[in-house]
Amino acid sequence: MNILILGSGGREHALTWKLAQSKKVKKIFIGPGNAGTYNLGTNLKLDPENFNEVKAAVLENKIDIVIVGPEAPLTMGIHDFFLNDITLKNIPLIGPDKSAARLEGSKDFAKAFLTRNKIPTSAYKSFDKTTLKEATAFLRTLSPPYVIKADGLAAGKGVVIVDDIYEAEKEVEAMLNGKFGPAGQKVIIEQFLKGIELSVFIITDGFTYKLLPEAKDYKRIGVGDTGLNTGGMGAVSPVPFADHHFMNKVKQRIIDPTMKGLSDEGIVYKGFIFFGLINVEGDPYVIEYNARLGDPESEVIIPRIKTDFFELIEGVAKGDLAGRKIEIDERFVTTVMLVSGGYPGTYDKGKSIHGLDLTHGSVLFHAGTKKEADTVVTSGGRVLAVSSWGSSIEEALKISYRNADLIDFEGRYCRTDIGFDL
Repeated sequence: MNILILGSGGREHALTWKLAQSKKVKKIFIGPGNAGTYNLGTNLKLDPENFNEVKAAVLENKIDIVIVGPEAPLTMGIHDFFLNDITLKNIPLIGPDKSAARLEGSKDFAKAFLTRNKIPTSAYKSFDKTTLKEATAFLRTLSPPYVIKADGLAAGKGVVIVDDIYEAEKEVEAMLNGKFGPAGQKVIIEQFLKGIELSVFIITDGFTYKLLPEAKDYKRIGVGDTGLNTGGMGAVSPVPFADHHFMNKVKQRIIDPTMKGLSDEGIVYKGFIFFGLINVEGDPYVIEYNARLGDPESEVIIPRIKTDFFELIEGVAKGDLAGRKIEIDERFVTTVMLVSGGYPGTYDKGKSIHGLDLTHGSVLFHAGTKKEADTVVTSGGRVLAVSSWGSSIEEALKISYRNADLIDFEGRYCRTDIGFDL
């Protein structure tokens, strides 16, 4: 089998790393990939959002299965593009169609879906420019902190939580006036839920699903969950409080009703579903859906999957996932993200990375890197994820931090307290 993985981050490197271990996989192509995927397959110079470029790569390289890493191509309808193209329609694409991807692409759609399927989530209302006064009035019925979300995709920056009512009003107005472009044409204001967050993942063929390992990631740039939100500064799996009793609640109250709701609405969902959850006094609530695997969560959940991951991918492609097995490593995996100085604000690229060959006992998943001749240089805000196994969170983190300290590039920064709240 020849596989094409679309994307260039740590998630795509983790997928490539795992699939490269399968005897059923002949060649892996990654578009556009990074310096890490370069060593495991063939990087292709293509834009995952340019469907004609993807089509050309699929046909030229005789691709058998396509796996979509990031959310943008899914919400733009790449699955529909394949189904409607006579030369591509028989090539399985792992990722939902445009209708199903609305679970991530529109927070308003997702909240309405949750509500009508009686899936636990926070109270909310949606507003646009014509209802700005109503938005202000609704804010004043809530107690701080105030949660304000742009409806569409905003590169992970479309959620703002503020304590001051006047700041909240200004934020709503700024979003509706174009702060996040088209993503903010509609704004969701919702009740704040107090608890601890976690991410739960499934892979589904549209009929049945397999539960993947859960994870907890750390979004804030600063120690103690302070400062600006990022794409993720590290992650831990498994999550200690997500025991059998809690996960049964997740399955019965959230995953199963989601699958039934999709089926009832005639949506055949093929791919991954990411449930962004919060544990409120022992009960799970949905904060958001994502239509793909998380990042940096992929860098801790994929190393815990002991079985051939291609078997699950093939199960989605063939529609026989129910008969496939999944075995999970009980050990902890932690990842620490090394980021560029200035991230998540402005940062420089092209900084030489040193020490990659000095690490031992961890897997290095490249996120924002590229090859320049024989040198690996930075090409993004989040640069490298250092993932390690251990019999405890503490042991896994000790190994991750030991190896993270061996890697250096100008401006390098990482959070030193991943897992502090577990």
